[in-house]
Amino acid sequence: MRHCILTLIASLFFIAPAFAEPRPADVDLSKYDYVDPKKEIPTVPLEKALRYYDVYLSKITNKNYLTVIDFTQSSNSKRMYVVDMKTGLVTRYLTAHGKGSDPSHTGFAKKFSNVEGSNMSSLGMYVTGAEYSGKHGRSMRLIGLEKTNDQAMNRAIVVHGAWYVDPQYKPLGRSQGCPAVEQKHINTVVSQLKGGSVYYIWAGQP
Repeated sequence: MRHCILTLIASLFFIAPAFAEPRPADVDLSKYDYVDPKKEIPTVPLEKALRYYDVYLSKITNKNYLTVIDFTQSSNSKRMYVVDMKTGLVTRYLTAHGKGSDPSHTGFAKKFSNVEGSNMSSLGMYVTGAEYSGKHGRSMRLIGLEKTNDQAMNRAIVVHGAWYVDPQYKPLGRSQGCPAVEQKHINTVVSQLKGGSVYYIWAGQP
């Protein structure tokens, strides 16, 4: 019942295009050469996100920003990349991974799951949903588009601010699977990304 209610809430704002990854030959990415001028984002996940963005552009309701998270990096790296799709400029943020993905608290996420109660991060393509105010304050829902993350709404995998996402902690604290960000950045992140922007979480998957 809870899953149905959350899905209904999300659908009131927009309908997420189903994920079907285009083949590289299907999309001319040269039009996005202006994106990431400093070459900060790993090539593979950036190209995947850009292909999805390009193919479903007419259905994407927030075209202004695109996000890539690289979970091959340590939690103390600014591994969340937010691209301004008008200028191509990138802003980097710290982000947490789930405690179940890093049970020894090494700072590296090694295991991933789509199962409720796993406390693991889920990989794949998302689009952002609505903002809301919850136990962590201002937050933003994520809608998973792949078999690896399609339970995100049911699991309440969301973007929220967290005290344990702070560079003073080495490694950062861990979440229950949410890509939490520094509390001081949550207002900017939610304001920019809410309402249907492309959001891709990668950990080296092909």
